[in-house]
This record gives sequence, structure tokens and C-alpha cells, in this order.
Amino acid sequence: MPVKPISPSPPSDRVPDARPGNWVDRMAPRAWQPYLRLARFDRPIGAWLLLFPCWWGQALGELSLGRPYPDPWYLALFFVGAFIMRGAGCTYNDIVDKDYDASVARTAARPIPSGQVSVVEAQAFLAVLCLAGFVVLLQFNLFTILLGAASLILVAIYPFAKRFTYWPQLMLGLTFKWGALVGWSAVTGSLSLAPIALYAGCVLWTIGYDTIYAHQDKEDDQAIGLKSTALRFGDATPRWLTAFYAGAVVLWGIAGVLAGARLAFFLALAAIQLAWQVATLNVADPSNCLARFRSNQLIGWALFVGLAADMALVALLDAR
Repeated sequence: MPVKPISPSPPSDRVPDARPGNWVDRMAPRAWQPYLRLARFDRPIGAWLLLFPCWWGQALGELSLGRPYPDPWYLALFFVGAFIMRGAGCTYNDIVDKDYDASVARTAARPIPSGQVSVVEAQAFLAVLCLAGFVVLLQFNLFTILLGAASLILVAIYPFAKRFTYWPQLMLGLTFKWGALVGWSAVTGSLSLAPIALYAGCVLWTIGYDTIYAHQDKEDDQAIGLKSTALRFGDATPRWLTAFYAGAVVLWGIAGVLAGARLAFFLALAAIQLAWQVATLNVADPSNCLARFRSNQLIGWALFVGLAADMALVALLDAR
């Protein structure tokens, strides 16, 4: 049943949480802009948060095999695949949520609820993205192809979770961080406890940062009957975040130890950044929440650079 909008669409076709002057608004052909916004290319932070667990899993797997650096070809495949599949996931999510998005101030300017793209056009665009993503997936071994395809079950379920549970962020974590498993299997052809620990830590990390993100929409979500951990935790959010982030760091450490990594310094940097998020969070200020959500890209780089440095160090020591 359509949901009656409770707030008007913003006057601009730019979505409020996209950075002003982003490359889509400045450089993309006018006819392409609604589709690029639909795929969130004007807000790439989500693609980076999808990509980093892939890179972490790949680097951790290669480290366990004694390789001196991450394979550039696989890094490139994961980069392209993450941006394509994040775009596909967002397009599917917007098709499912079109009536709800029209009822929330932050999402009312998205291409479908604002009328820039029709549902049929969005479905065709989704098909193109999925085909491109499948071509990328075919570059990996058979086990990884099957493992990657299995994630589509979670992708299909995720948009409906917020209708039934206060824990849609858990479903997002299970879906969005599947790449930690795929990254490892791409180079090893199998799974083990190390990538499972990495994946579990990434799920906790996602629950944390997406709870921060969800605080931007909590009033609108409550008004239209949607659920989130932001509504579940309320003012107790910092305490919950502390537990989730601490669990993530511990699990990442376990994954590193199981794979033979020595990333303690870089893991400490990530822990400090996560602690800063919790200590400075103001759940009543949407701009504060958005800034802390975006800062999670630093976590991704800290751990990836740490793993790459670890691989180089091991290779150097072995050479001696």
C-alpha cells in the first residue's frame, strides 16, 4: 500500500546527504545523472564500505599463503565489482522502498520517488548492473562464483527487514560484508576460521556505523512505521556502539592471528577512530551522524594498508 508522504521533496534534485559539488552534479551528462544518483555514484562511501572487506579478505588470504603483496588484478576486480553491485543493491532497494522514500525528507529527492526515473527504467538499469556484476564474478574460481551468487539471497531479503524487525542493520551487515568471505575464497579457493572471524567482525562494525546513519531518519521512520537499531537503542546508542565496535576489533584481531598477520599497530589506529566516533557522537544532530558514518572509510584504509604492509614485511624477513 502506498505510504502518504509526510514531508515535501527538497526543491533540488540533489539528495541531501550527497556532498555539494560532487562529480555527478558537476561533470556527468544531464541525462545520466538520475541513474548515477540511483546507483549512489554521487555518494561513493557505501561502495567503499562494501569494497574494503573484499580487499581485507583478499589480503588476509594472500598473507596466509605467504604472498608479498595483494594481487593488483583481484584488487581491480573487487573495486569494479563493489561499485557495480552497490549500485545494483541500491537500485533494487529504491524500487522496493519507493513509497517509503517519498515519505522521508532525506530520501524524497531520490530518482524514483521524485519522478526522475520510472520503476520500469530502474528495473532495466538494475538488469544491466547485475549483468555487469556477473561478468566480474566470472573472473574468479568456481567456489567463489557460487559463494558470491549465494549473497543474492541476503540482498533480496534486506530491503524488507526494516518492516518487521528493529535489527535491519544486522541484515545489512550480513549482506554488505559478504565480500570478506569472497575476498578470501578468491585467492584460496576455500573458507576457514580466519575469514569467518573477519566476516563476523565486519557484521558488528556495520551494525555500529549504520545505527549512526539511521539516527538521521529516526523521526520519519517512527512516523511511517519502519524500524531500526537507532529507534531500538535510542539514547543508549553509545553504549551499544562500544560493544559492537569492541567486538569487531577483537574479531578482526582473531582473524589476523589465524592468518599469521602482525597488524596490531594498524588495528590500534582503527580502534582509536572507532572510539572517536562513539565519544563525539550526537544522535540528535544529523550532520554529526553523517560525518561519523563517512569517517568509517578511514577504518577501511587503516586495515588494508596494515595488511599490505604486513605482507611486505613477511616477504622481506623471509628473503633474509
